[in-house]
Formats: sequence, C-alpha cells, structure tokens
Amino acid sequence: MSIQVQKSFEQKEGTGTLYLVGTPIGNLEDITYRAVNTLKSCDIIAAEDTRQTRKLLTHYEISPELLFSYHEHNKEASGPELIRYIIEGKNLALVSDAGMPAISDPGSDLVRLAIHADIPVVTVPGANAALSGLIASGLGTERFTFVGFLPREKKDITAILKSFGASQGTLLFYESPHRVQKTLTVMQELWGNRRAVLARELTKRHEEYVRGNLQECIEWLEEHPPLGEYCLIVEGRSQDEEKELQNEWWQHLSLTAHVEHYEKEGLSRKDAMKSTAADRELSKRDVYNALLKEGR
Repeated sequence: MSIQVQKSFEQKEGTGTLYLVGTPIGNLEDITYRAVNTLKSCDIIAAEDTRQTRKLLTHYEISPELLFSYHEHNKEASGPELIRYIIEGKNLALVSDAGMPAISDPGSDLVRLAIHADIPVVTVPGANAALSGLIASGLGTERFTFVGFLPREKKDITAILKSFGASQGTLLFYESPHRVQKTLTVMQELWGNRRAVLARELTKRHEEYVRGNLQECIEWLEEHPPLGEYCLIVEGRSQDEEKELQNEWWQHLSLTAHVEHYEKEGLSRKDAMKSTAADRELSKRDVYNALLKEGR
C-alpha cells in the first residue's frame, strides 16, 4: 500500500466530500454551528435511523436533496451506492443517531470505502457520550480505553473483559438498560470491587451519575430499575494490583525452579540468583544457602 496524503480543504475537481458530522447525544443544542452549516450545505445525508435524524433536520430547518438510510444491515449494498454519489460530485454528510459517526456503528466501513476511492473524508466534531461521561466521572482521565458495546453471550463478555483486565487506564463502555446489571456483575466477578460510575441520559433533562464501586452500583440498580442508555466508566487496574500480579508468576515455583527460569532467559547463575532474591524480597545469601540445601 502506497502512502496517501489528503488536503481536506483543497477543492478537488468533480468529486464530492464525505463529511463525518457529530450530532446531539441528548439535548438538541449539543451541535455546533459548523455541523448545522455542513448539514445544510450537503446534497445527501446518510443516517442510521432516518426517523431519528429527520427530527434533528426539522428542528434546524435542514432539507437535503436526499436523506439516505445507511446502517449495519444494508451497508454492503448502500455503501458503494453512496460512494458513487460522491464520485459524481455530491457532498455527503454521514451522521449517527447520537454523537460521532463511525464509533460503534458501520460508518467506519463507509470511511474505508471513501479512502479507497480517494475521496476526501472530513470530520466535523461534536458531542460524544463516552468522553462526556468520563470527564465528569471523577475517575482518571490521563489514560483511558473506549470498549463500547459488549457482546450478548456471557462467555463472549467474559473473554473481552478478561482482555482488558490488565489495563491501568479507565475503561469506557456503552450498555443498554436491560443488560447493565448483568454486565456489572461479570465485571465484579472478574475484576473485584473496582470504582465505577453509571452515567445515563447525558445532556438530557434526567441526566444522572451514580458513583460508587461495582457492588454499590449493582445494589443501586436493584432498587432503581435501569432506564435509558448507560455509559459505564470503570476504574482500571491499580498499581497495587499490578504489583501483586507481577509477583504471582513465580509463586508456584520452587526456589530452584525460580533461579533456573532466569538462567534459561540467559542470565548468569549469579544474576539469576540476584533476580530471584529481588522477586522474593530475600537476600542473595538466603537464596544461595537455600540452593545449597537443595543440592544446587
């Protein structure tokens, strides 16, 4: 693959542009002036749910030539058709039902098609539920990982959560109201009682943050039935947990096997004993004497 350079705002003769436009996540005022103007200027608007998007367009008096349905179930047929419109010179805005397109929706597939066809792809930033929830959560914002929606089956949920269990950054999830308790329960089983925040109805009239640990959040939902879509913000693995887990690898080994492990990695016997002593918080003499007793 050769390198591709895009100059987003250099006019390209004959070809339109794909605009990725952020839309409100709740409150209709969660939209930028630029986003409204972009939607007004585009010939075609592609949306996950045209009924939902039509409410937004009506509110801002936006009337595109074509409001096109583009979602997970029709992307294989609709994607190439939308690309053809852009190649013919139409400007197309892609929107999701809420927030930024191409996050947890098929927009990323359309972006790849556009790039392959050498079509400019321009972002018009807007609201995002995961980041909005994160910055008000009270949990760490220095490092974070967006996981999004989890699969439906518990074994699949477990596999994904295990893969993120070692992350020290805050973890961000989206979850539906009828699955949120199940998800929190699996998290607690795998990760212990970490701090967590339930954020729902973000930017809407009934916006709510529930801050506690996983057990407290589960108990809260038992007394307050879940309503609306949730953003789950969960604390990453602490440094204390990290240290404990780093120490775990050798605990099943005898002292001799511990030293041999380091020797197999290429360390001299002296350095292998030194590393073993450091792991076990022993003196080098203690390790040496113990090996003598074991006949090593």
